[in-house]
Amino acid sequence: MQKILLLHGAIGAKEQLIKLAGKLSGNFEIHTLNFSGHGGREIPSEPFSMDMFARDIISYLDDNKINEINIFGYSMGGYAALHTALNYPGRIGKIFTLATKFEWTTEIVRREVKMLDAQKIKEKVPKFAEELAGRHGEDKWEIVLAKTREMMLELGKLGDSHGGYQLELDKISNEVLIGIGDRDKMVSIEETVTAYKKMPNSQLLVMPGTPHPLEQVNIDRLSGDIGRFFV
Repeated sequence: MQKILLLHGAIGAKEQLIKLAGKLSGNFEIHTLNFSGHGGREIPSEPFSMDMFARDIISYLDDNKINEINIFGYSMGGYAALHTALNYPGRIGKIFTLATKFEWTTEIVRREVKMLDAQKIKEKVPKFAEELAGRHGEDKWEIVLAKTREMMLELGKLGDSHGGYQLELDKISNEVLIGIGDRDKMVSIEETVTAYKKMPNSQLLVMPGTPHPLEQVNIDRLSGDIGRFFV
């Protein structure tokens, strides 16, 4: 039975993937993890970064004596999967990303980080604040937002000097399926297509009627797409 590691997105946690894991568990050996600082894990002293999240993935594989694994990564999880494939050759098999943002510039990030203001979230969407507190911990969720904001700003700076696409996509030889919802307001179809064209062994999947939030994705359809790709 093939193994698949499901990776959550920014300010997310593995609990968000429970329903998807249940749909896939009959045909695959499913694994999940919380990235450092997420889902109640200890907040690291160092900044959040793709290097850190890649180490999280490799540590999980080592702890579970897994030499190589396929990955489905939602949003930031997809970016972390590709980063890991680049930096740890042979440890990652196929990769399926959904709603992953590839284009990072300071200008783009300035718009995105406005959504990571803890005070505004508490004032304008208190239910979301409660959800984040339950997901990460009452004493941790605001720190998770702040460290995610810092990471995104750093990605923007790196992107400025690499034409917006600082991840070396052309060097990723893994078989990759790049998924994007046609109603995604955070990730454009244009940047997704650009990323897809940069990778030598990639496929593109545009999911109709699909916005960015994972909770609004048709899980039956998604699990079917995942199953067909990783078969």
